[in-house]
Amino acid sequence: MKAKHVIHTVGPIYHSAGKKAPELLASCYRRSLEVASQNKLTSIAFPSISTGAYGYPLEEAAPIALKTVMEYLKAHLDIELVRFVLFGREAYQAYEKVLKDLAKKSG
Repeated sequence: MKAKHVIHTVGPIYHSAGKKAPELLASCYRRSLEVASQNKLTSIAFPSISTGAYGYPLEEAAPIALKTVMEYLKAHLDIELVRFVLFGREAYQAYEKVLKDLAKKSG
């Protein structure tokens, strides 16, 4: 992995987190962005946190990830670029669908 910095976060295990899973997942993204801002980083890349071995369904995780990041960026102009580095077509399509839906709602 070619990166100057790594911000590590541990996402929730979907079946163990219960009703707290959405807030725990959002917190992973939000806190990582806060750490990036505190360290004066202008870009960050995320995987689809918790959707692999931790079993978080993509169709539930994608809206949480994208909404959390978009909300943070509205209030923090220091982050110029956020990338989602997704594994496989299924993950890409899930995030793409949510992003299109969010664009329709805001535009």
